[in-house]
Amino acid sequence: MNNQAPLTGLMSTPAPATRALARRLDGAGGGALMAVGSMFFVQLGLALSVRMFDRLGPMGVVALRLGWAGVLLPVLVRPRLRHFTRRDLLACGLLGAVTAGVSLLFMLALARIPLGTASALEFLGPLAVSLYGPGSGRKRWAVLAAIGVVLLTQPWHGGINPVGLALALGAAACWAGYILLTQHVGDNVTGLSGLAVSMPVAGVIAVLAAAPAELGRVTWPLLLIMLVLALLHPVLPFSLELLALRRLTAAAFGTLMSLEPAAALLAGLLLLGQLPGIAPGFGVVLVVIAGIGATRADTRVPTPRDDRHPGPASSDPPRGMLPHQSPASASRQ
Repeated sequence: MNNQAPLTGLMSTPAPATRALARRLDGAGGGALMAVGSMFFVQLGLALSVRMFDRLGPMGVVALRLGWAGVLLPVLVRPRLRHFTRRDLLACGLLGAVTAGVSLLFMLALARIPLGTASALEFLGPLAVSLYGPGSGRKRWAVLAAIGVVLLTQPWHGGINPVGLALALGAAACWAGYILLTQHVGDNVTGLSGLAVSMPVAGVIAVLAAAPAELGRVTWPLLLIMLVLALLHPVLPFSLELLALRRLTAAAFGTLMSLEPAAALLAGLLLLGQLPGIAPGFGVVLVVIAGIGATRADTRVPTPRDDRHPGPASSDPPRGMLPHQSPASASRQ
């Protein structure tokens, strides 16, 4: 017995540290960390996807990524549809539609305009969400982020492809809808079940949009490569974004996404050898400041039952509107 006592003590010591870490992840800091992690995987997935354009085309790349995600998530999560209300199923279907929209439109834009420019234009969607609702403080951070985006894109140089511009703005509108719908689904459906229902919808839409013209070039090696890319984007980032939106308001999350153009600029530097000038570098500083400021100023109280137990066979019933939700998110329920 005496020999076992020290071992027991050692095994029990991590519990307080684990609980402290869980409390931190439940707050604004955890939500911000998840959002930044999501951006990292998105940019890595996009950079690798661009290299596949010449073999599959933009539509084929998106179709296979979303198609694989639509297969993987339901298998891993195993959502139980009987626990969904009709309103939740409708929200999941709409979420799948805008997910396909933002992915397809952005990849088509990426084939016509640079990654940093496309990401900055797409950010107008989250920026519009960040301006939604009362409060001048939130608008202050959004304006600062907008200035940073202007410095990143430097529109005074001109020469942007008009079709690419229109596609990027369409992706921005879909991204705004994605943020609002993701928060709604995350608030009302346990774990990752809502994402597992919406992703097959996105996959079907993307595959139909690609049609045989793009998918006719698929080979078994390409199919396996796209499976890995589907894990990088969208499975991991979309899951992290859903968890982040349980800890942040949609407005704070939208402004935090101002870091996306900066992440794209960094990806261009590291993966494509594109060195930013002084103005884009200063723009990075502004969007980082705006993202941190918005996250600290506008947070959500985490849901009492979130995805700390999101097991594959979770049978918890869906949640309705929560009493601690912010007015902006409650008005959308």
